[in-house]
Amino acid sequence: MLNSSKNKLQPHGSSTAGPPRPVQRAACLKVQCSLGSSPQQPRSSKPLQPDAQLEQQQERLSRLVALSSKLPNQADQLWDPSDRNEEKLIVLEKPATRSISDLDYLSELLAIQQNDGPKNLGFFGTRNMGMTHQKLVEILSYAMVSTGNHIYTSGATGTNAAVIKGALRAEAPDLLTVILPQSLSRQPQESQELLSQVQNVVEMPEHDKLSLMDASRFCNREIISKVQQVICFAFHDSRLLLETCVEAKDSKKIVTLFYLD
Repeated sequence: MLNSSKNKLQPHGSSTAGPPRPVQRAACLKVQCSLGSSPQQPRSSKPLQPDAQLEQQQERLSRLVALSSKLPNQADQLWDPSDRNEEKLIVLEKPATRSISDLDYLSELLAIQQNDGPKNLGFFGTRNMGMTHQKLVEILSYAMVSTGNHIYTSGATGTNAAVIKGALRAEAPDLLTVILPQSLSRQPQESQELLSQVQNVVEMPEHDKLSLMDASRFCNREIISKVQQVICFAFHDSRLLLETCVEAKDSKKIVTLFYLD
């Protein structure tokens, strides 16, 4: 009974243990080969991508730095360093000599700008001046007289009238002198009423026979001879006033010209 049972069990056990074993060994060998071959395969390039990108970025930055060093800046555009020799020549050039009249003009300019004392100012201007401009001229005249400057002007309407009004407001009659191109009787009635308040009025009756244009030209020259600075309000077509400014410049006077147009 036992033998028969063993015999019965042997074919059953042999059928389960015989043929499947080589198959399992082969599978194990395949697994071992696959595991053993993995270290021998080449590494993937994915981990190297960040390093390559970093190197590329560094290379681009180095190129940009090299390019920026070659680009000119504002100073290079204004002055080329290659022109140093030319600049040295320009600096070493001997300055042109000034004439005595130019030196006198510059010295008088410095004296006027540095001197805080009173100055003699000549006011000229057109008769055709609006009320807004007349108010500004009146304020300027008041400020000049209030600071101790002596004003010379003429007696016409417009600019001269505004100058006289501003100077009278400063309550310094000795700092205002009005020089007329002709006698007082030949001035307009409006001007005569205003001039009656002025203490120093100089008439030129010897020019009564001249035209008003010629008499005004002599009057302007007389004013220029007594002042250090000229202030003029004119239009671009004010021929006599522009001629007066040219004569004042030729006489080495400081000229301040305001155009109203």
